Amino acid sequence: MLASRNISRPNLGMLAIEPLRAMLEFTRMRFIGDEPSALGDGHIVVFFPGLGADHRFMEPLFEHCRRAGYECRHWGRGFNTGPAGDPIAWIAELAAEIRAALPTKRKGVSLIGWSLGGLYAREIAKAMPERVRQVITLGTPFAHLSNSTNVQWLFQLLNGRTTKVDPQLARRLRAPPPVPATSIYSRSDGVVAWQACVAEPGPLSENIEVESSHLGLIWHPDVRRIVADRLAQPVDAWRPWTTTGEAVRA
Repeated sequence: MLASRNISRPNLGMLAIEPLRAMLEFTRMRFIGDEPSALGDGHIVVFFPGLGADHRFMEPLFEHCRRAGYECRHWGRGFNTGPAGDPIAWIAELAAEIRAALPTKRKGVSLIGWSLGGLYAREIAKAMPERVRQVITLGTPFAHLSNSTNVQWLFQLLNGRTTKVDPQLARRLRAPPPVPATSIYSRSDGVVAWQACVAEPGPLSENIEVESSHLGLIWHPDVRRIVADRLAQPVDAWRPWTTTGEAVRA
């Protein structure tokens, strides 16, 4: 079981070079351009930023998806400082806000979350699976949150609370949503332990590895290509990604 592994946060050397790697990946993105690799069907895509970030950090991926033909929306709460109070109740309130903002006569919504924002996306999908088409997470440690990241200090600074997760909440976070869920992760992530981002095998769960910094996941060219392909999967006909870069066909 993945949850039983002895997972520890990335070494500080990897954390130290995160900004430089992210800058180089941003430059690569600008050099390659922003032509979507797959065109969308116009369904709504909601973006959830990582800890200490807001919609501006998600803008490169947001714009890429918008250019691909999707109706893109931000989560609506500004900077992500982490759940306030009881995390389960806080997530329930956020899910209610997202539900209320969605039109009732539209195709299912896709949720994309970076880092901590991916936990929100997964839990919202569990709260309203009838409205969610799929979930895509980028460097999100849902499989093992405690002691798997290098940003515990930032959470405490922004939120005023510790990052200790009780066993019941940990089990809840590990549980897969009842909709297709794609976890994109990097073994060279300097912020989050990659093992904490890997889901147990299942018919609706997949893990896709890229070579990226944690900060660069939101604009990495490979991530954009994967996200475009995942969003283009037909409703009720989702197929997992393959190493050849194409969805498995029936």
